[in-house]
Amino acid sequence: MRNTLIALTAVAAALAAVSPPVARAADAAAAKPAADDRKLIRSAMSAAPKKVAAGATIVAAGADGKMRVLREGNNGFTCMPDNPATPGPDPMCMDKAALAWAEAWINRQTPPAGKVGFMYMLAGGTDASNTDPYATKPAPDNHWVKTGPHVMVVGADASFYDMYPKSATPDTAVPYVMWPGTPYQHLMVPVR
Repeated sequence: MRNTLIALTAVAAALAAVSPPVARAADAAAAKPAADDRKLIRSAMSAAPKKVAAGATIVAAGADGKMRVLREGNNGFTCMPDNPATPGPDPMCMDKAALAWAEAWINRQTPPAGKVGFMYMLAGGTDASNTDPYATKPAPDNHWVKTGPHVMVVGADASFYDMYPKSATPDTAVPYVMWPGTPYQHLMVPVR
């Protein structure tokens, strides 16, 4: 995701530098978010406290699956809207370290060592397996759970997670470790 964001920013800067003034004026008018983009931005902003969301970069997956920037931010957080393909609300907002962790998870790579990240999911979390980071639907052996509004700590040393419950069927009303024993284990902390 981060590389895509960097590439999109570089392309936008390059286009702005070579566009004639008339095209730039037309682009400025077109830059006002369309109704669909405004809806995506509102969804993404619902993931974090107002002050964090107000300064966050907002990204969304395009029809081609690539991330596109809906709004540039200035506070180091990146927020994403709800994924309509999932059964429940799941907008999220993360700092740079958590974004790198999420990118590693999505690409099935080892998360960067020594980079603890923080994520907000204050609109709630969709249903997910508590044991399989790549499960897409409930199965008898993947311990499907539903978590309400929460925050996450990702990328911490394995010993950090040893202080918290790692049950396959956790009590989601208290902090617990999701995906324990995998490179993607992380602390889930309910916010109610």
